[in-house]
Amino acid sequence: MIDPTRMLPVCSPEQGAPQHFTNAAEAVVRLRALYDEAVEFLCAHFEASLTGESPTQRFRAFYPEIRLHSTSFAQADSRLSFGHVPSPGIYATTVTRPDLFASYLEQQIDLLLTNHGGEVEIGTSQTPMPVHFAVANKGGLNVPQDGAVKFTLRDVFDVPDLSTTNDDIVNGLGFTYEDGAMPLAPFTAQRVDYSLARLSHYTATDPGHFQNHVLFTNYQFYVEEFEAYAREMLRDPASGYTAFVGPGNDVITDPDTACTPPAKLPQMPTYHLKRAGGGGITLVNIGVGPSNAKTATDHIAVLRPHAWLMVGHCAGLRNSQALGDFVLAHAYLREDKVLDDDLPVWVPIPPLAEIQIALEKAVAQVTKLEGYDLKQIMRTGTVASLDNRNWELRDQEGPVQRLSQSRAVALDMESATIAANGFRFRVPYGTLLCVSDKPLHGELKLPGMASDFYTTQVARHLMIGIRAMEYLRDMPLERIHSRKLRSFEETAFL
Repeated sequence: MIDPTRMLPVCSPEQGAPQHFTNAAEAVVRLRALYDEAVEFLCAHFEASLTGESPTQRFRAFYPEIRLHSTSFAQADSRLSFGHVPSPGIYATTVTRPDLFASYLEQQIDLLLTNHGGEVEIGTSQTPMPVHFAVANKGGLNVPQDGAVKFTLRDVFDVPDLSTTNDDIVNGLGFTYEDGAMPLAPFTAQRVDYSLARLSHYTATDPGHFQNHVLFTNYQFYVEEFEAYAREMLRDPASGYTAFVGPGNDVITDPDTACTPPAKLPQMPTYHLKRAGGGGITLVNIGVGPSNAKTATDHIAVLRPHAWLMVGHCAGLRNSQALGDFVLAHAYLREDKVLDDDLPVWVPIPPLAEIQIALEKAVAQVTKLEGYDLKQIMRTGTVASLDNRNWELRDQEGPVQRLSQSRAVALDMESATIAANGFRFRVPYGTLLCVSDKPLHGELKLPGMASDFYTTQVARHLMIGIRAMEYLRDMPLERIHSRKLRSFEETAFL
């Protein structure tokens, strides 16, 4: 075989015929075998190329893939938002890290087999695996910078290709594979690998530590409370939580063991309170701004979490609000701008009943207020998200008029981005904010006020987020994943 672009002979692992499966667990075992074979092939030849003579051939391995041939127009259970294809045809998805995604893949394949019968086909795709992603989990082996080796890397190995690493599937841009197969999953293998690498970089924790329930915050105070709660849970054998993991993959199972954070914290320090089956909670401190919020959710989305929530601070816009009050978002005024190209501002971001109920229930439990009394400390309404933290310094006429016309009750920089990306990536989302200042009424966020506020409110606010996630954890997956998040023709996989 000759590579037509470089005229070098191409060396690849032997590609056997695709195998057919009626058992999801056996299909995943085959995916793992094909993936491991491709990784070992690339790593072995890459390591040999670094230490031996300059290569005289190109080394190429391919991602494994799943294929489904559907021949029926019969509809699956109309209550389900996933687990079935919309019409007859050939559907496929490339797969990476089947070790990390084993439970997810087994669940999704099993649903296909249950809803459509027949079998799935497991084989080798035509998508080359970039050497950077192959060596990513190989200890002690790294891809040097371009020019640091004695051969031209691109001539010998495949490298990440941004022309095939995109969000065309989730953005509804009519993606199909080269042979015409329609997408079976929302992300291709290269897109997933790209995000797994970015997650390790931004959070300083391995993607394998991420749990199915993700909390986002914009203040370090919440991290301190989260760690304290985690240690309390580790002291209780009945809690079900098994470990606490911080940046640098610092794993703690003994609640009295001190954390040893890395010398330099990453851009978005991330902490995981782990539970069997990924049923724990991950907390990401995204810092301030919609750009960080988009970056974090862009990459966490490939892990297919069951829900993510924003628990941060906001400016209260109504005179009737007090510092420390809560705001449960049921709509968003999106002036954050970071998602305008992917999700136009005219797209509504609907509230999800299951998430809203869990949050309201959690507020009631933690504050000991119910029904009409809950209105003393919580409002539901529109949350506005801007891309300008110091919007108060501009002419107030325009912004205030828009805020009033939208009936907004709170303003921050991250919530609309997190909700909108949840909508775009089909990840259930919600927002519960805490009022930390009231700029329209002269109550600015100043150091003295902040100390009082943070001391009294952070622990309670975080606990509400945790309780909401625990309610969602106990809910069947098919109830959490609302049909509101699915478009006309959706991928079968979540």
